[in-house]
Amino acid sequence: MDIRKKVLQAAGEYAYSAYSESDVQTALRKDSLALNDFGALLSPAAEKLLEPMAKRAKQEREKRFGNAVSLYTPLYIANYCANSCTYCGFSAANTIQRGKLSLAEIDRELQAISNTGLNEILLLTGEDRIQSDTAYIGEAVQLAARYFSTVGLEIYPLETNEYAYMQQCGADFVSVYQETYDTALYEKAHPGGPKNNFQYRFDSQERAVQAGMRGISFGALLGLGDFRRDSFAAGLHAYYIQQRYPHAEIAFSVPRLRAINETHAYSHEVGEKQLLHIMLAYRIFMPFASIAISTRERPGFRDNALGLAATKMSEQVKVSVGGHSMEKKGDGQFVISDSRSVADIHAAIREKGLQPVYSDFIRIRD
Repeated sequence: MDIRKKVLQAAGEYAYSAYSESDVQTALRKDSLALNDFGALLSPAAEKLLEPMAKRAKQEREKRFGNAVSLYTPLYIANYCANSCTYCGFSAANTIQRGKLSLAEIDRELQAISNTGLNEILLLTGEDRIQSDTAYIGEAVQLAARYFSTVGLEIYPLETNEYAYMQQCGADFVSVYQETYDTALYEKAHPGGPKNNFQYRFDSQERAVQAGMRGISFGALLGLGDFRRDSFAAGLHAYYIQQRYPHAEIAFSVPRLRAINETHAYSHEVGEKQLLHIMLAYRIFMPFASIAISTRERPGFRDNALGLAATKMSEQVKVSVGGHSMEKKGDGQFVISDSRSVADIHAAIREKGLQPVYSDFIRIRD
């Protein structure tokens, strides 16, 4: 059975309400967790045991990552999109200011970000192969590799040979989020555009690893569907990929469904307690995986999550196209909650007894 079928079957059979506190306690006593134990940690029964979960998660984090907190920032280079996702500010159905940075503008933005001391960059585009073709993205990656030791991509899914091209240009890791693993809901939330192809998107991380990418990231958009089932599925997706490709660096992102703008809101958001619960479960289940906490979350929550489960933090974030060294050229994707400077976040991390890490990878150039 292939990975997609195994994940969807297990997620469909996941009866999270059937677990007891005893099941959770049993899972916490184990050195290595089975899939059923992971299911127990995500269950409602585990909500009464978040304190022992937090203690175990903190131990796992310190054992594998010490007191290090990796820092990075995203750079949106284009917001043109061919998809009609119902929840996204970049949706082709939305009337927004569209924009795309020229290579010269990308270079200026990269210089401005590099001057802050940050040494890891995540390049993002909307999903439009015409406005943001692979040649354009590849050139952006080559520019980024001149300034940053680590370059990530969050773009549309690529073919294996295209991922190989990005890796040759200097990309290190790929982030692709399934949004929801509920196939019926997925189709409803993605009524038009290439993102409508659930299977093709699902297989993206595997193609990226096969192409030579060092790391890959997984996640669901929490609140779009059943957050427990989606979190369980994302965890299984990452687990099975790691089993097949043990050399790959695995990461999780835990974005909550957020407003597109100040006047657009959702009534079914996942709460902070539930978000922390998910992060603790991921940390205990896959202790070697990196967990990123984004600026979607308020400063206090982000800082607290670092000491327990998260190992990676975005900062100096602009969700518009450009905005670091120039006026924005395109509207943003969603509303952020943490707009602190690099210096302020650095100080907050140190106050918690943790160590900000600006680079954990050395790029060897010919």
